[in-house]
Amino acid sequence: MIFDGRGAPARPAARPDPTNWSDLGITGSCLGHSTVLLNFFGVTLLTDPVFSKRVGPGFAPFVLGPKRYLRPALQPVDFSPPDVIILSHAHFDHLDTASLRKFSRDTPVVTARATRDLIRRFRTVHELDWGQSVTLAPRGKPIRITALEVAHWGARTIRDEHRGYNGYLLERGDRSVVFAGDTAYTPAFARLRDLPQPLDLMLMPIAAYDPWIRAHCSPEQAAAMAEAAGARTFVPIHHETFKLSAEPMDQPARRLRAAFTHAVHRLLAVSVGETFSVPLSGHANSAATFSAATRPGA
Repeated sequence: MIFDGRGAPARPAARPDPTNWSDLGITGSCLGHSTVLLNFFGVTLLTDPVFSKRVGPGFAPFVLGPKRYLRPALQPVDFSPPDVIILSHAHFDHLDTASLRKFSRDTPVVTARATRDLIRRFRTVHELDWGQSVTLAPRGKPIRITALEVAHWGARTIRDEHRGYNGYLLERGDRSVVFAGDTAYTPAFARLRDLPQPLDLMLMPIAAYDPWIRAHCSPEQAAAMAEAAGARTFVPIHHETFKLSAEPMDQPARRLRAAFTHAVHRLLAVSVGETFSVPLSGHANSAATFSAATRPGA
């Protein structure tokens, strides 16, 4: 996994074009691993940005860790700066300081408890523990972000087990998205059934389960947790990019498709670089509400 002789990472099969994404919906793409670029009714979010060729301790080019199988679907220069960066936990494949240096110090960051010391370059950092929330309003567009319980761990090294680890509930008006970060199976997501409106989208990890099933859910478990949460749609993350476990690189996607055989319409995208757009027919008035709210003087 470290010195594998594979040569340069391959290009993803698809390349998204965020300039075509509407501000009146929920549109995005997994750029690789757990890095998701999401336009959430006009607020642009970037989760766990990792654009480096390798992840792990050290400084490029001397990084001791796994190398990408796929290049990022986009590089930071290929899209407009995000309104908010969201970090799930401090593991090197989720919090990559080299990648974070590609973004403005003024970008607000939401991160897990006791991880601020790793991202001191950012001027506005919100550390959240499970159940805690923060409301941000980039460019006057409010978004509420709540830290969710997940089944994982947060240590970056062997001596910092005090660090937190989160999933996140993202809310704009009556719309909601979950970025699960990294998690094993947990019944905690079932609590989201209590939301006033059904969860619109679940971004859930599906790989690195063999033999690490106590830290990473299987594709079938991911689908079950999304069902328990009442999620209308599903997009997988944390697969196809880094080999962190024993299962074949293409196995998680194959198993996930099989898990959604009887609900294919809920699986919006599977491969890195694919663009997904959440159907809005469930809340017909949402787009009109956001359109009115974002007009000058609204």
